[in-house]
Amino acid sequence: MDRFADTARALAGLSAQSLGWTPDTFWNATPEELATCLAPRLREEAPPTREEIAELIERDGHGR
Repeated sequence: MDRFADTARALAGLSAQSLGWTPDTFWNATPEELATCLAPRLREEAPPTREEIAELIERDGHGR
C-alpha cells in the first residue's frame, strides 16, 4: 500500500471493525487520536482517580 487512498481505506476499515467508528468519525479524527485508540493498552497504567481528575480540571480551568 503505497498510495494514500489505499492506506486510508485500510485504516478506515480497521477503525470500523476494531473501534466501531463510522466513516465520519474516522475522517474527523486526527492521526494521533487514531493511533492512540488503536495502540495496545498498557496494563501498568491505572485510570486517574477522581481526585486527580479534579486537580486537572482545576489546573486547566476549562472545567467550568
